[in-house]
Amino acid sequence: MRERAVHLGRIAFGLLAAVALSVQGYHAVSEGEPLTDYFSYFTNLSNIAGLLVLITGGVLGLRGRPGVPDGIRGAIVLYMVITGLVYAVLLSGYHLGLLLPWVNDIVHRLMPVVYLADWLIVPPLARLSRVTALKWLVFPLVYLAYTLLRGPLVHWYPYPFVDPNLHGGYGRVAGACTLLLGAFVLVAAAVRWAGNRRAARRAPRHARTGPASAADPT
Repeated sequence: MRERAVHLGRIAFGLLAAVALSVQGYHAVSEGEPLTDYFSYFTNLSNIAGLLVLITGGVLGLRGRPGVPDGIRGAIVLYMVITGLVYAVLLSGYHLGLLLPWVNDIVHRLMPVVYLADWLIVPPLARLSRVTALKWLVFPLVYLAYTLLRGPLVHWYPYPFVDPNLHGGYGRVAGACTLLLGAFVLVAAAVRWAGNRRAARRAPRHARTGPASAADPT
C-alpha cells in the first residue's frame, strides 16, 4: 500500500506540474512571449523533465515494472533543488513578469520539495558513483552556453544574473556563473551523499535482484 501511494503521488504531482506549465505557457504566448523564450528558462526545462520522470516512474511502478534509472532521478533532484534555491536567494525579489503567482509557487517552491522528498522516501537501489554525479553537471553547462550564445542574437536573457547588459557586464555574469557552478557541485555532492546513505539503509530490507552490472561503478 505504501508503494502504491508513492506511485500515485508521483503521478498526481507530475500532472499538477504539467497543468501549471501548460497554463503558464498558454498565458505567456497569448501575451506575446515567443515560445522559444518560454522554453529557454531553466525552471521550465527542469520542471518539464521532472514531471516526465515523476509520471513515468509512477505509471511503471503501478505496473510492477522497473522505474526511471536512479542516475536520471538524481539529476532531476539536483536541477529542481537548484531551481528552488536560486529563486529563493536571487530571484524572489524580482518582478514576476508574465509568470502567474500560483504557477510560481508550484514550479519554484512546491516541486523542488516534492522531488527531494521522493529521493529520500524512495532512495537509489544502489550506490551512485562520483562519475554519475559529475554527469549531472553536463546539462547546466550546456544550458549556460546556450543562454549566453543565444542572448546577443535575440537581445533577451531569461535571468538577470546572466544578462551582460546590466550593471557589471560580463564580469558580473562570470562571477555569478562561477558561484552557480559551485552551488551545482555542492548540491550534486549532497544529493549523491543523501541517496547513498539512504540506499545503504534500504539495502537490508530490499535485496537487489537482477545482474550486478545494474549498479553504478564506484
